[in-house]
Amino acid sequence: MPPTERLVIVGGDAAGMSAAAQARRLRGPDELEIVAFERGAHTSYSACGIPYWVSDTVSGPDALVARSPAEHRARGVDVRTRTEVVELDLPGRRVRTRAAGERDGSGGGEARESWTSYDRLVLATGARPIRPDLPGADAPGVHCVQTLGDGEALLRTLAEVERRPEPRHAVVVGAGYIGVEMAEALALRGYRVTVLDKADQPMTTLDPDMGELVRDAMAGMGINTVTGAGMTGVETGEDGLPRAVLTEDDRHPADVVVLGLGVRPETTLAAAAGLPLGASGGLLTDLGMRVRGRTDVWAGGDCVEVLNLVSGQPGHVPLGTHANKHGQVIGTNAAGGYATFPGVVGTAVSRVCDLEIARTGLLEAQAREAGLRFVTTSVTATSRSGYFPGARPMTVKMLAERRTGRLLGVQIVGREGAAKRVDVAAVALTAKLTVEQMTSLDLGYAPPFSPVWDPVLAAARKAAAAVREAGPD
Repeated sequence: MPPTERLVIVGGDAAGMSAAAQARRLRGPDELEIVAFERGAHTSYSACGIPYWVSDTVSGPDALVARSPAEHRARGVDVRTRTEVVELDLPGRRVRTRAAGERDGSGGGEARESWTSYDRLVLATGARPIRPDLPGADAPGVHCVQTLGDGEALLRTLAEVERRPEPRHAVVVGAGYIGVEMAEALALRGYRVTVLDKADQPMTTLDPDMGELVRDAMAGMGINTVTGAGMTGVETGEDGLPRAVLTEDDRHPADVVVLGLGVRPETTLAAAAGLPLGASGGLLTDLGMRVRGRTDVWAGGDCVEVLNLVSGQPGHVPLGTHANKHGQVIGTNAAGGYATFPGVVGTAVSRVCDLEIARTGLLEAQAREAGLRFVTTSVTATSRSGYFPGARPMTVKMLAERRTGRLLGVQIVGREGAAKRVDVAAVALTAKLTVEQMTSLDLGYAPPFSPVWDPVLAAARKAAAAVREAGPD
């Protein structure tokens, strides 16, 4: 007998395929047919690994794929790659697809369109990189880096550039996580790298005083960071390839350009179908990741808004960690179980050169926007006991609510051993601890790992003192 229900998934990366795998664990093929559509050739891959592939630190693209389409099919999920969903018919419970080439990803042939019905639908359409509508911004050699296909295209451009005489120039536009990671990758390949950003300091996911530490580290690697500089266009040659990136005040030579201007939720299909979107353009869901107002549609990953547990406000936080958790929740619920995703505290880590960068909770501007009154403190400590070989400095900045002392946010910049310390703060934020309570946390200590007062706890002590000094007003 055919399965009694069909689950259709739009998008074959983290959220979509985690949902597929979880639903299959809970219900067998005789109970639930699972069909997943992916417009690219790959499934379940790590986009976060692309900069390290570009720098040749790791191999790719296969090494970045956690589970291939063939492996998903072997586990009972009908994955159809190079097949794009182009329309949602919610009243009719069906999706229209356009397929090109064979399902093994070889491509070729004419596009074919068809309708597929569903009983339950999952939207995991991800996010699309921001490509500004400026002269030359869509020229060959100007790359966004969002998918493995994007990584392959960039590497083809780099191979062509590297056939030319040196010096080779690269311009990265945007100094967020992807921007600084790509700048490092290109520097490691021997390019003269310039990073352009409109902000006063790189890494606007940090407060400006912490971003300045990142800028200093990039300068130490020979990366030229130009702040307060927005791109106005890309100058191209007769061959249509980049020659320079233009700003209002300057011209920066470029053989290749990488755009790291962030992403927006890919909700074109959802918007056309009338599904509810938030201020960021992300889909609105309930705690079970079900799209609001629908009983048969779920959404997760980079196409949704999530609740910030610290500010209490929704926002777009495109991270693979969240996407995989969304998928687990969706797969459970779509298979008839029960699970929830309560929200996030905004934890993220990165690295440029040997500098580790971490944040969780709110920045100063976010805390003000949420109407919170707060104190801020910073400490510079060491990763190990000061006398122990290899001890390196790190700076920890902490925000605490003025009246209650509740922890609001932590930022850490330092060398080896700095970034993952933010996890302690992430747990404290989730538990709604005060900075005073944090000072009593029983963290591990030995000279090779930490001073007697771990840097995070040292920052908490200073923040607790600042809260007491500020008083109830």
